[in-house]
Amino acid sequence: MDIQAQPIRVVLLDDHEIFLKGLEKLLGQQPILRLEASFSTGKMLIETLPQLQADVLLLDLQVPDITAEELLAQIKKIYPKVPVLYLTMMRGSRIMHRIEKLGASGYILKDASVAQLLTAIKCVAAGDTYFLEESLPKDEEKNTVTQPSVRVVELLSKREIEILTLICHEYSSAEIGEKLFLSTGTVDTHRRNILVKLGVNNTVGLVKFAIQNGLLNEI
Repeated sequence: MDIQAQPIRVVLLDDHEIFLKGLEKLLGQQPILRLEASFSTGKMLIETLPQLQADVLLLDLQVPDITAEELLAQIKKIYPKVPVLYLTMMRGSRIMHRIEKLGASGYILKDASVAQLLTAIKCVAAGDTYFLEESLPKDEEKNTVTQPSVRVVELLSKREIEILTLICHEYSSAEIGEKLFLSTGTVDTHRRNILVKLGVNNTVGLVKFAIQNGLLNEI
């Protein structure tokens, strides 16, 4: 029997409403796919997943309420064999290696073509992996998404820019939380997300990025 006789059942997660709605419409127009459900938070996905049947989980790599590691661990408890395909704007060998370490089946860039997205979904649904070499920078030292074509405002949210500048001015997580009316845990989550998005490992890397992009004058 043709394995494509039945549509591939996809569950979608993305916390950006406009992107989520657009992707819902796009996936709904593909005869080979069936959108089972879509979610804007990791918590909603985890709570509902036991009631769903999925062939592929198409997940935003960065959602604010849970880390990718924590979310994937929860998913594997429910559906250990369902492939996970990540959506991300991040390029570079660093992010590719992180996704491989997570145990995901692959990732697709959010600015990829529709054809690439469909190929990626079909690939992981068939049990293969999908890691495009063309998504890596030619210079392996540029393990970051801070490429000239990506503006800071597209890379980081307004809140992340606020937290980044405060970190660079040597505010602690507790002090940042007090200043921005956030819990310390929320600040720490934002910090981890910023490190991953920028492809750096520590505060020194954050400061270098902030200087290069003129962010230290933001506060």
